[in-house]
Amino acid sequence: MADLDLLTQSLARNVKRWRAERGFTLDTLAARAGVSRGMLIQIEQARTNPSIGTVVKIGDALGVSVTTLLDYEQGPVVRVVPAEQAVRLWHTDAGSYNRLLAGTEAPGPLEMWDWRLMPGENSPSDPHPVGTVELVHVTAGELTLTVDGAEFRVPAGASASFEAATPHTYGNAGDVPMEMVMAVSVPPVR
Repeated sequence: MADLDLLTQSLARNVKRWRAERGFTLDTLAARAGVSRGMLIQIEQARTNPSIGTVVKIGDALGVSVTTLLDYEQGPVVRVVPAEQAVRLWHTDAGSYNRLLAGTEAPGPLEMWDWRLMPGENSPSDPHPVGTVELVHVTAGELTLTVDGAEFRVPAGASASFEAATPHTYGNAGDVPMEMVMAVSVPPVR
């Protein structure tokens, strides 16, 4: 592939990516950048080679550098978190715990957690910002999930999702440890 083709493809991919990360519609980005919606569509479909002035306007509107928009040498950004670097934020003397396994900004904070609750223990959580969603997958035991006063049983092998803008509690009413993996997606600040 020629350098110009690589740059056109990179610009298309990066404008789409950063527009999505910022939560901008095509119309919003067009207005912020002073570029037509049609031009943005052509750029995102890699059907045009815009002037450097247009690329600068788009970069400024997205809050990223021209280098970032044209970067094609960087492959996907991968961050490996070694097991010993997972952060334990809560634990009990009985052996319950949670660990933050990994997190990113996409387009708002996205976290993945490893949880263990010993029999008879629970962990209450205050409401998160409106739009926050949690996903849980139980790998051992049974989770008693209480969301806004309603109780749900989630056995090993099952998953659940819920909007987390209300009080919620993770509990283990069983007689064996409950283990789950949880993902939390928080909306970006606008």
